[in-house]
Amino acid sequence: MQIKQIIAALENFAPPVYQEHYDNCGLLVGSADWECTGVLCTLDTLEKTVEEAKAKNCNLIVSHHPIIFSGIKKLNGKNYVERTVINAVKNNIAIYAAHTNLDNVHLGVNKKIADKLGLIKQQILVPKNNLLSKLITYVPAANAEAVRVALFNAGAGCIGNYSECSFSSEGKGSFKPEENTHPFIGKMGERAIVDEEKFEIIFPNHLQSVLIDALKKAHPYEVPAFDIIPLSNFYENVGSGIVGDLPKDENEKDFLQKIKNIFGTPAIRHTELLNKKVKRVAICGGSGSFLIKNAIDAAADFYITADVKYHEFFDADRHLVIADIGHWESEQFTVELLFDILVAKFPTFAVLKSAWCTNPIMYFS
Repeated sequence: MQIKQIIAALENFAPPVYQEHYDNCGLLVGSADWECTGVLCTLDTLEKTVEEAKAKNCNLIVSHHPIIFSGIKKLNGKNYVERTVINAVKNNIAIYAAHTNLDNVHLGVNKKIADKLGLIKQQILVPKNNLLSKLITYVPAANAEAVRVALFNAGAGCIGNYSECSFSSEGKGSFKPEENTHPFIGKMGERAIVDEEKFEIIFPNHLQSVLIDALKKAHPYEVPAFDIIPLSNFYENVGSGIVGDLPKDENEKDFLQKIKNIFGTPAIRHTELLNKKVKRVAICGGSGSFLIKNAIDAAADFYITADVKYHEFFDADRHLVIADIGHWESEQFTVELLFDILVAKFPTFAVLKSAWCTNPIMYFS
């Protein structure tokens, strides 16, 4: 097993193109060509995480938060970031981070939180746009199904929770094979008229080269004709936060206690309770104050997130209850998510969860 195989599984689940512009996801330390002895999944990569990986014979750490977030100009060991990187390099331990790309995919960090709360009818709170394109091609009717299946298998045709979505219409195609051609249908120098299907399918932009390759391999024509049209549609599978419903209405104080129990936080900072039942809940793991207005627009009764500043609490404005449960507390189950992704792909390989709680925030009571 090479590290690049582990990376491929992670990036198939959470493509790096979905990270935010300020982020630094991917392989931060080490080589993708190294043989992998084991994987340690963690929320944060710290000095003690590297020591744990070394002790457990894992030469790859898969972390949610990138240990290298902004540029490093020196490696003198003067802070925990530099010491962690130096220790990893000295021990030939690679570090990979899946951060906001894992936040933004619909099966990622926020769904894990939503599932822990038992939310139903889940959907991305703020879907992103300009991430999709449409491929249009023309195929002899007899070969249309083979091409359709090849494109589905390459990752095209997903709309929301529906897969294998496409549209076909019938028509007549014409072409004239010139010299040095080897036509599948027709003869050189003669115009051919063929019954064809016009086949249309939506796909995520980052799969374009994969899709074109699959099309060319499955299409019977020597030179298949196709168009690619960028779409401004919102992509319901990628975006910030999640909103969903509780299976049944809950009392506000009971719901706060439920949150406290599930996430194990000693205290929850929240806005005033509104003396109404809780049904609709919005979520953003980690720093999510930028979505307060979106949670209000989604008619959420509660918005669960972390790192809310003093003046941002006022933005609730009695529309909903903001519950700040802590950054680590909100994202702690990401370790479980990373572990599950890799175990599902590599069930017999050594994938471990870090035993350390990396939360830097302590509570005094």
